[in-house]
Amino acid sequence: MAHEFDYMSASELRLRIGRKDISPVELTRRSLERAEAVQADLNPFFVLFHDEALAAAQVAEDALMSGAALGALHGLPMSVKDLIAVGDAPFAFGSKVMADNIADADAPAVERARAAGAIVIGKTTTSEFGCKPVGDSPLTGITRNPWNRDKTPGGSSAGAGASIAAGVTPFGLGTDGGGSIRIPCSLTGLAGIKGSFARVPVWPTTATPTLAHVGPMARNMRDAALLFSAIAGYDARDPFGIAGDVPDVVAACDQSVEGMRIAWSPTLGYARPDPEVVEIVEAAVRKFEDAGAHVEQVDDVFDEDPADLWSAEFYAGVGIKLRAVLENQRDMLDPAVADILEPALGQEMRDYYTKVFERYVLRDRMAAMFEKYDALISPVLPVSSVDVGVNVPESHGDRNLVSWVYYTYPFNLTGQPAASVCAGIASDGMPVGLQVVGRYLDEASVVRAAAFVERMQPPGYNLSGYE
Repeated sequence: MAHEFDYMSASELRLRIGRKDISPVELTRRSLERAEAVQADLNPFFVLFHDEALAAAQVAEDALMSGAALGALHGLPMSVKDLIAVGDAPFAFGSKVMADNIADADAPAVERARAAGAIVIGKTTTSEFGCKPVGDSPLTGITRNPWNRDKTPGGSSAGAGASIAAGVTPFGLGTDGGGSIRIPCSLTGLAGIKGSFARVPVWPTTATPTLAHVGPMARNMRDAALLFSAIAGYDARDPFGIAGDVPDVVAACDQSVEGMRIAWSPTLGYARPDPEVVEIVEAAVRKFEDAGAHVEQVDDVFDEDPADLWSAEFYAGVGIKLRAVLENQRDMLDPAVADILEPALGQEMRDYYTKVFERYVLRDRMAAMFEKYDALISPVLPVSSVDVGVNVPESHGDRNLVSWVYYTYPFNLTGQPAASVCAGIASDGMPVGLQVVGRYLDEASVVRAAAFVERMQPPGYNLSGYE
């Protein structure tokens, strides 16, 4: 049975903790109980940190009772995806070949969240090495969607999406190398932020260092913005780190969209979305016009699908990391992952660098576009749901493991900030995600637009109602 804490926002929980209405220990214990209760049904967690989380919660409670200054996330339980390091904890990347690996130290985002008072209750499931946009791996099996157990929560941040939508924690950390925050947010009705490339530091170095992002997933944009504010900012361990100030994305949640210049693209020029997905997202876009924003439909954002550019970079990086495994222990890997890594390893240097330079042209094209617009809006996915155990939806069977996603990977190539927010509910009872993309370093405009979409929806429209 659901508890009052389960679907309470992080912002409300933080307020009540500060007033001493809610005990951090009681809240953390409830999150752990909820995690255990949903595990057999949804399978969102790789490992739970019972003793460590309760000990940290006790420290948070002692600080609260002693009148100490409280951090922005004080006493709030959260999860961390198993592509992010948590010191002295398993760090398996969703793979049997890494099942015994232990992280040496916290990743910067984990370190910062803890410094702000957050309580890490466990690590969530991921597809193997983040290589699939659906929620299963050889190590942890199938993770299910709390909206419908026969559907995937998406990937690769599968467990984060499923657990947050099921009311385990108000937010958590995911990663995004090609859409892995935005995809599960779309399929589970959540809000998520992929900041500008390197805005949130990434360390240890990943297999895809020019594409990887760490970011927040939450049940509403304000909570995502709260966590983003705690983890963003320069860290010398990330060689791409951004030294500038971080925009106030929490304040952006309350800003009017009047005067914003919005480009609305149903397909980006090449996607094949279900008509109902376009209808739901377009209905949300039209509300921007009603609020005084200037909306223009832009059909051909890209001249052609940049999937090959993305695949050349992402799968080659993972493939190099796993080369010995591919050659000697291929049966340990997800067959679909192994099948797509091998061709990427066979690239000629000339072909690879041709794609690298094409990527820079793509980046310049997007920079020019955002001289005219403040935000680009599109669907997150071409569909509202995907069955569990399926790598590619049947209606997009001519696409590969990731290219059926269409909308998300271009903006890992360009490094622009992007967010996912629930635009409405489809006829199959599943949520539909709306993507907002902004100019590089302008996370504030992205959050401003995404939060407006939420404000225009009825209360509770994006809650799974999972019991």
